[in-house]
Formats: sequence, structure tokens, C-alpha cells
Amino acid sequence: MPPPRPRATALLRRAPLRRPPPGPSPPPPPPAPPPRRHPGAAMETGSKMTARLMLAVGGAVLGSLQFGYNTGVINAPQKVIEDFYNRTWLYRYEEPISPATLTTLWSLSVAIFSVGGMIGSFSVGLFVNRFGRRNSMLMSNILAFVSAVLMGFSKMAFSFEMLILGRFIIGLYSGLTTGFVPMYVGEVSPTALRGALGTFHQLGIVLGILIAQVFGLDLIMGNDSLWPLLLGFIFVPALLQCIILPFAPESPRFLLINRNEENKAKSVLKKLRGTTDVSSDLQEMKEESRQMMREKKVTIMELFRSPMYRQPILIAIVLQLSQQLSGINAVFYYSTSIFEKSGVEQPVYATIGSGVVNTAFTVVSLFVVERAGRRTLHLIGLAGMAGCAVLMTIALTLLDQMPWMSYLSIVAIFGFVAFFEIGPGPIPWFIVAELFSQGPRPAAFAVAGLSNWTSNFIVGMGFQYIAQLCGSYVFIIFTVLLVLFFIFTYFKVPETKGRTFDEIASGFRQGGASQSDKTPDEFHSLGADSQV
Repeated sequence: MPPPRPRATALLRRAPLRRPPPGPSPPPPPPAPPPRRHPGAAMETGSKMTARLMLAVGGAVLGSLQFGYNTGVINAPQKVIEDFYNRTWLYRYEEPISPATLTTLWSLSVAIFSVGGMIGSFSVGLFVNRFGRRNSMLMSNILAFVSAVLMGFSKMAFSFEMLILGRFIIGLYSGLTTGFVPMYVGEVSPTALRGALGTFHQLGIVLGILIAQVFGLDLIMGNDSLWPLLLGFIFVPALLQCIILPFAPESPRFLLINRNEENKAKSVLKKLRGTTDVSSDLQEMKEESRQMMREKKVTIMELFRSPMYRQPILIAIVLQLSQQLSGINAVFYYSTSIFEKSGVEQPVYATIGSGVVNTAFTVVSLFVVERAGRRTLHLIGLAGMAGCAVLMTIALTLLDQMPWMSYLSIVAIFGFVAFFEIGPGPIPWFIVAELFSQGPRPAAFAVAGLSNWTSNFIVGMGFQYIAQLCGSYVFIIFTVLLVLFFIFTYFKVPETKGRTFDEIASGFRQGGASQSDKTPDEFHSLGADSQV
């Protein structure tokens, strides 16, 4: 082997070491931004519908159907139930009931449902973190069974107190359901299907309302002999849910993040996604779990105190208000009288027709929500409802001078209902789950549910008096509110389509209160590393 060349060795030996000049060291290069994913590409591997996923969503949505059924069931048999109150009063006190007392008892029978709903919705957090999402839904059916017995046997027992208490208890159940169902469905659904499956909650509600309207017809169960069966029918979906839910899995997010049971969560995910590769789902949940461990326990007051949560909880509350203060419940509660004023000979069938439109456009929303996006559909719905409210006002005002305006009022009502189900109906329910990570989600659902039920109660109690005061111009009030909600949604509500829970929540964590200068276009195109 030849020896090394001496000249090269000498040159290496003599080469001086260059020292950097004195002074501060240059800053390290900025880290490369994370790759921006296309929203539609989120969790592609688990975006198919599987039998186990459908079973889980279908079993949960039976609770939504209960909520809708009990919202609509009390209106059709009003006259026969008032006759029952009168006969019971006469049987007890040997004198007819006074009109004022009868009105009070009936108003209490209707309104106590919303009072129970307020209390139930505010209690969601007490159950879901302790017992889990699925088990909480199962346990709540005890309330449905008790309510069914009380209302179903109230006539036999000559007790209107049993009926009113039953309405309060089913209100508690429905309030809990408005938190349990969207939370569970959102947590078991893959990102790419979360919006479509989240719409099933609203579909269950409108189907329940439609079933109640049909069953409430005189020739079916809305008569003097069968109305207790009409009210006690809630026993059937409660029993069905108790049969189905034990075969549905617990929320994998709850198992991993709340219980730290990774193997169970992984097993559940494989069944829900229909694939053995669930690494992306698990990684996302673990990242959310690590972030949750860094946060302190989130109370309801903390949602309003912390800049991190203040903006998403404001969005959640306003979207719930946009659903209830849009005027939709005024149309549902008083559609029969509106159709009567419009000259419809059989207004009850026209009301059922509006229920069919309600259901049909919820199905439309189910198919387009993942394509058009939540924010876009909500804006379209609010704008369409405002236009229909103006048409309704014009038609009702000119009805006496132009009888053909009755047709315009019917079209306006159907259009109002259709636009509601495109956006403001389904979206506020499931967007709450999307705006918050696992830690603050139960508290956020409690606040959002309370807002929804409280505004529902206010509209139900106050609309009749406002309608008497304003006459045919009453829907102008709702038009103004719809325009305000449209402006808020346009400037403040981000698009959540195709983004994971942690991406959305981390956007709020990064952005805080400094996001107010973002333009609506920037909101619309938020990515995983954007600020909300």
C-alpha cells in the first residue's frame, strides 16, 4: 500500500481553523410548515359507510325521533285532552273547570316539556364523562319508560297531574338526547362523513314530528278513546333503542381519551371503519388527548372566561339561536291556524304536507352537506327563510283584498320549511361537536342545548301574544333576526368541512381573539394550520 502524499498531509496540517466572527449566532431557519391537506382527503381510508357504523348511528337517532315526536304530538289532540281535563275536574270538584284554569293547565302541559328540556340539556356533562356516550343514551330510556306509563295511564287514573308530570319527564329525556346523540354520532363518524351523519339527528327529529302529525289524526289515534295510546307510544322507540344500542360500540374517542383504553378504541375503530388500518384516526385522537392533558378541566364558566373558548362558544350559542329564533317553531306551532286564515279547507292535511316537505329537504341536506359545506348551507338557508318570511307577510296582509294570495302564503310556508332544513335545522346540532375538542365538548353541549331549549320556550310562550299585537306583520320580526344571523354567520362562522376535531380546535387555540380581522374568504378556506 503506497504511503500518503506528504504535500497533501502538510497542507492539511498547516490549514488554520476558521472561527466565526464574534457576535450573536444567526437564528435557525424557520421550521417548514406542515403539509396542507385537501379537506376532502381527510381520513380517506375510513370514509366508507359500514354496517356497524350505520347500526350505531341508527340506534342513537331513535332518541332524536323521540324528541321530534314529543314536540309535535301534543298539538293534534288538544281538544280531546282539554275535554279530559274538564271531565276530571268535574269528577273531583263536581263543577266544570273555568276557562282560565283550563288555559293554564293546557299551557302548562305544553310548556313543561321545554322546562324539562332546559334542565336535561344542562345536565349532559354529568353523564357522558362518567358513563360514556352510549351508556348514557341507554340509561336515559328509563325516563322515557316512566313518562310513557304516566301519560298512557293518566286517563284511566283521572289524573291530569300524571300527564303533566309525564310531559316534564319526557322533556328531561329530550334535553339529554339533544346532547347525547349529536355528540355520539360526531365521535363515531369518520371525518369525511361527519356532516352527513350529523344530519341524521335532525332527520330523526323531523321524522318524529311527521309521525306525531299522522298518528294525531282523528281517524288514527287523535280521538277521545286512543289519545292516551298516542302519548304513551314513546314506549316503542325507547324499547327499540334498548334492543339496538347494546350491539353498538362505545365512542372510540371516549375510550381512548377519557378512559385511556387504546386497545378497545382500536378494536372499535376497525369495526366502525371496516378496515384494519386505523392509524390515522388513532394518531389524531392521541394528539387531541395530549392537548387535553395540557389543558385544565374546562367548566362552563371557563368557556366564557378563556379567550381560547370564547369565540367557539359564541358561535355555538348564536347558531342555536338562529335555529329557534328563525320563526320555524312559530310556523310549526301555528301552521294550522295560518292555513285556516289562508282559506285551506283541510288545514290539518296541509300541516302534514309541511311535515313531508320538512323531512324531504332534511334528506337533501344530508346528501349535500359534505359537498357544499356547513357554512354555505347555513347561509343559503337563512337567506331563503328571510325571503319566504317577507312573502308570507305580503300574502297574509293582502289576503282580504286578493284571495289568490292564499296560494302564495302556502308556497311561502313550504319554502320557509324547506330552507330551514337545508341549513339552520341540522347544522347547529352537530357543529357544536366540531368546534370543540374532547375536553370542553360536554360543557359546550350543555350551554348550546340550554340556549336552544330556552329560545324554544320563549318562542312557544310569546309568539301568540306577539302575533295578536303585530297581526300579519309578525314575520317581519323573524326577517330582521334572520338577516342579523346571516351577517353573523358570514363574518364569524368558519367552514369545518373535512377538518378533524383537533384541527378545528387547534385553530381556535392559535387564533384566540386575534381572528376578527380575517375576511370571510379566509374563513372559508381554513386549513389544518389556520387560525379560526
